[in-house]
Amino acid sequence: MTEEFKNKLLSKHTSCQECPSNKDIQILFEEILTLLFPDFSNNKLSSIKEINNRIEHIYSLILNLLSHYSTLCSSQPERTASEFICSLEQIENSIQLDVDAIYNGDPAAKSKEEIIRSYPGFYAIAAYRIANLLHKLGIKMVPRIITELAHHRTGIDIHPSASIGHSFCIDHGTGVVIGETTEIGNHVKIYQGVTLGALSVEKIDANKKRHPTIQDHTVVYANATILGGETVIGQHSVIGGNSWITKSVEPYSIVYYKPENNQVKKKKKQV
Repeated sequence: MTEEFKNKLLSKHTSCQECPSNKDIQILFEEILTLLFPDFSNNKLSSIKEINNRIEHIYSLILNLLSHYSTLCSSQPERTASEFICSLEQIENSIQLDVDAIYNGDPAAKSKEEIIRSYPGFYAIAAYRIANLLHKLGIKMVPRIITELAHHRTGIDIHPSASIGHSFCIDHGTGVVIGETTEIGNHVKIYQGVTLGALSVEKIDANKKRHPTIQDHTVVYANATILGGETVIGQHSVIGGNSWITKSVEPYSIVYYKPENNQVKKKKKQV
């Protein structure tokens, strides 16, 4: 190994941006989720004092991250941590509406506890809700790591900058991709393999709206692909499985993929 290469490695290490470990960020996220939804970890608190202690613990975790890693946030750590804590009620309400939507939209769901403890859609949406709030508070890096941890666990990739309305349902979920500038309305349901992506991936378009808009009460079935920042799926539409869409769809539309006719042949009977 050459000295030149060692010096190159040293330069990388000395110039590397400070950031908490993924494990620390996962602990923070799951502490928040456990406080808001005790069924998630079956860790129930029995008094207001215990609730207050857990809230103070979460505040301390956020404050320590922001204070120790100053590049994560340009504003005052205390103010940012306090703003997050003050928004916990809003976040709990928002995620609860998502749980209700999943429960009402999935005949296989036997209870809301089952959804909270086992459904990948719940975990990914909850991660998005918390990450999105952190993003809006101006915290860097941490929101993306939270959604990528959820992506690794569930196969659902939601960018923390996406805009998603209330009562959002992801059914099954594996392979779902929701891009950075996607806008999703209220009471939207999507299935596994759905891509809400960009037509262009050029770096010069980074600050443009590159991903589609899905309006209220729309259902997008499995493996549909909807691309482009100017593409709007009108409210109360149904997008069938395997559809490929790059142009806007009027409200109350039904879009479906029509494959070639399947060829069916009889098998020879074995003697």
